[in-house]
Amino acid sequence: MFFTKKKVLIMIIICLVVFIFTYNDVKSEEIKEITGFAKIIDGDTIKISNKKIRLHGIDAPEKKQTCKKPYLTISVFSFTKSYMCGQVSTNKLTKKINNQIIKCKIKDVDRYNRLIGECYKRNQNLNSWLVSNGYAVAYRKYSKKYISDEMYAKNNKLGIWQGKFEMPWDFRRKN
Repeated sequence: MFFTKKKVLIMIIICLVVFIFTYNDVKSEEIKEITGFAKIIDGDTIKISNKKIRLHGIDAPEKKQTCKKPYLTISVFSFTKSYMCGQVSTNKLTKKINNQIIKCKIKDVDRYNRLIGECYKRNQNLNSWLVSNGYAVAYRKYSKKYISDEMYAKNNKLGIWQGKFEMPWDFRRKN
């Protein structure tokens, strides 16, 4: 069977048409939103329907990370104690979600194949809630969206801002 220029051109056109139609189908399978009951992995990662979701634009202390907070102040002397701030962050998120349905708007996929998203309980943005209550910090490397929430927590000495702590990305790098 010999191919003429006309047959080759027709085959190319057919291949392009098939490609265009199948490309849209493949592209439409990208996850844009996921809803369901969440299992909390840590202070900035949840799992819904076996899909890990990293909360966009925030970074919570690692589970094994400790922070210091004052427990006694006498005049100019302040005594601090260490506490598991990463575990506190995880526990606060667990309590906040409270076995309710969570909806996440997916923005991207990271290098660990986790979905990156903004997650909501009803209409409340959980990413924002974690940062504004001092259970996470704004992850400026990826987003500037939660900086005002972080400033609110810092100015009001909420959560980790009550005392001293290491930024989660610095803790990860050292450990």
